[in-house]
Amino acid sequence: MAKIKAFRAVRPTRDKAYLVASRSYLSYSENTLREKLLNNPYTFLHIINPEYSSNSPVIEGSEKYKMVKWKYNEFCEDGVFVVDVKACLYIYQQVTAEKKYTGIIAASSVDDYVNGVIRIHEQTIAKREAMFTNYLDATGFNAEPVLLSYSKVPRINEIMDKYMQGRPEYEFTSTNKVLHNFWLIDKNDDITEIQNLFEGVESIYIADGHHRSASSALLCKNRRDVIPDASGEEAFNYFMSFLIDDEQMCIYDFNRLVSDLNGLSVDEYLSRVSEVYTLLKQDLAYNPSVKDEISMYLDGAWYSLIAKEHTFDAEHCVENLDPAILSKNILEPIHGIKDIRNDKRIGFMDGKKGLEGLESAVDSGSYSVAFALKPITFEQLKKVADNNEIMPPKSTYIEPKLRSGLTIYNIDND
Repeated sequence: MAKIKAFRAVRPTRDKAYLVASRSYLSYSENTLREKLLNNPYTFLHIINPEYSSNSPVIEGSEKYKMVKWKYNEFCEDGVFVVDVKACLYIYQQVTAEKKYTGIIAASSVDDYVNGVIRIHEQTIAKREAMFTNYLDATGFNAEPVLLSYSKVPRINEIMDKYMQGRPEYEFTSTNKVLHNFWLIDKNDDITEIQNLFEGVESIYIADGHHRSASSALLCKNRRDVIPDASGEEAFNYFMSFLIDDEQMCIYDFNRLVSDLNGLSVDEYLSRVSEVYTLLKQDLAYNPSVKDEISMYLDGAWYSLIAKEHTFDAEHCVENLDPAILSKNILEPIHGIKDIRNDKRIGFMDGKKGLEGLESAVDSGSYSVAFALKPITFEQLKKVADNNEIMPPKSTYIEPKLRSGLTIYNIDND
């Protein structure tokens, strides 16, 4: 039984929504970030990078978080942000050239995360959890929803469709050619019905935002420890989420590149690979398609690689995934790469860049070999999560990618 609730969002005025909402600051190059900060006084990036507008040196840790809160308060005082007069659920929609994504922004229960109703498939790093927890405690808000997915409930879509017949509160196109639409679900009967419908959802899956979820849970625990008589309904018992049914989820492949062949010649390397994969050279760029198959680009040629049966555990929900087989059969034994998250010899490229992106990276000399993988399916993701297992790092590239600052959830009060 999943528990969600409506909340009073802090959000930009209608005329400034398109200026405020930003991608994750980590997705911007240094030059692009500087250009955004210079030319747009309303971008949420000013809140995340408060040093820029205050002409302060770059700082980290608690002092940085205090400045973030200061800049956020300045946006509120200047009327860039307003607070909804009543608690609502929010319909958010992205329309790209390929796909349309529509879901509900709500507050999701930390207890659901702790008790396994909200399920994970990625491992978090304790140091990052602690950092994000300190950030949340100091700033007092969530500005980017955690992306959650669930098995489709048709009635929820019917209620959303009713609101989507009216004029959106926000309607704008961002510079990456994505249309953003936003509506408020403000009728109490509809809010209650949607909450009741989610109570019938057995499991919800984190698609993106494992560290944000974990840090919200740690913050909640810390505050409960010092407030023993907490009711469980305080705002810190929830975190902001974007809930979208699994039929809309789009999971792309996350491909691997390696900078060198670990001292082997091309022929020696092919010989080692052929010990664990059935190798077939291709005439053209090749996308893998069959079970246990990946493809490889090496020395100007593409190869189909099908893992040999004895080289991996076909019954294990993680070990039979293409990224795990590649690590076990090639990256670790041939390249000596034991930690793909931190080894500087390995790079990652999302499947949206296509095979030509992998070719370009190798042909430029930046990498020696590239591996194209099939996308992980949502059923595979669910199976891993349901079995309390963890996927290899960088196994999925999931859309939609959400914006920061479009809705803000106040952790300190509601």
